Amino acid sequence: MVKLASRMEKIPPYLFARIDKKKEEAKKKGVDLIDLSIGDPDIPTPSHIVEKMKEAVSDEKNHRYPSYEGMREFREAVAEWFKKRFGLELDPEKEILTLIGSKDGISHIPLAYVEDGDPVLVPSPGYPVYRIMTLLSGGLPYVMPLKEENDFLPKIEDIPSSVAKKSKLMFLNYPNNPTAQHAPDDFFEKVVDFAKKNEIVICHDAAYSEIYFDDFRPKSILEYDRKKEVSIEFHSLSKTYCMTGWRIGFAVGNREVISALARLKTNIDSGVFQAIQVAGREALLGDQKCVDEIREIYRRRRDLIFEGLKSLGFQLRKPLVTFYLWVKVPPGFNSESFCEYLIEKAGIVVTPGSGFGEEGEGYFRISLTTSEERIKESLERLRSLAL
Repeated sequence: MVKLASRMEKIPPYLFARIDKKKEEAKKKGVDLIDLSIGDPDIPTPSHIVEKMKEAVSDEKNHRYPSYEGMREFREAVAEWFKKRFGLELDPEKEILTLIGSKDGISHIPLAYVEDGDPVLVPSPGYPVYRIMTLLSGGLPYVMPLKEENDFLPKIEDIPSSVAKKSKLMFLNYPNNPTAQHAPDDFFEKVVDFAKKNEIVICHDAAYSEIYFDDFRPKSILEYDRKKEVSIEFHSLSKTYCMTGWRIGFAVGNREVISALARLKTNIDSGVFQAIQVAGREALLGDQKCVDEIREIYRRRRDLIFEGLKSLGFQLRKPLVTFYLWVKVPPGFNSESFCEYLIEKAGIVVTPGSGFGEEGEGYFRISLTTSEERIKESLERLRSLAL
């Protein structure tokens, strides 16, 4: 066999391999698995977006290569949506870049900035892509622990000045996956001041900005960096409009960073299928009642499973954001052993917190992307275990 490139050795083994093996074993035995692990909406894409896509697919002008930076019309829609949602002005030409989903931008930004040996500030627990792409870019992840006693916010003051001065990028993600935590104003203010002082680009993953409850509305990092001096923010239509399979998102913020990311991407991909951008424009500018309805579905599910878990003695916080719950594992288990136990004894699949980094050990993540009926069934199965 041809030897793999040495960079491939930096990619850790698939973190959920043992869980997947347990799932397959259970399926072969005919177990009716309830999967509460998937961060993929089970709600269909709103019909007006689908209809616009059908229309756009039939238009032959959309059958050719799209522009690298995205259709002007889509970027103008992003600017209009952003102004309405966050009260901020964006230049569609220089401060917005269309992405093949937010993961596209998040995974490529280190390639544009990180040199061999550069530290990159990465939260743990966190989306594994932050760490893995730092490694593949030759960088060294500097872990910012997200601990419950700190409300799952990194303690910026604990970052050594020697590390801060060498760092070019900091990854943040609020609303947060997997902890379902939101960030207060004073935290964002502190982070922006820190980034300006140390000349660091804040890469803010805002994929869950529109999944919120109880009159709480998450803010954009750009509301604290209004001149866009040190920030770039990644958004996705995936969670907001249940469009995970469509692969469309956008980056906004500092024009130099947007330009660098665009320059990199022109050498990697050929942009987003234009018909999807037309449908994306419809999503952003169309009736937002569908988003309210989606949030209400998740709110009911959140309340149902939160109250059920609390009644069973589990320790968790009631989230104001995302469609996840971050739950402590019961005594006598670690994250992975408890998740395996649930598959074997109850036919329930959840995600071990350790899969999101060392600081996730001791927790498991539940996703609300399952019907109320199945959630009720899962609670009954948990109750029968008498944990």
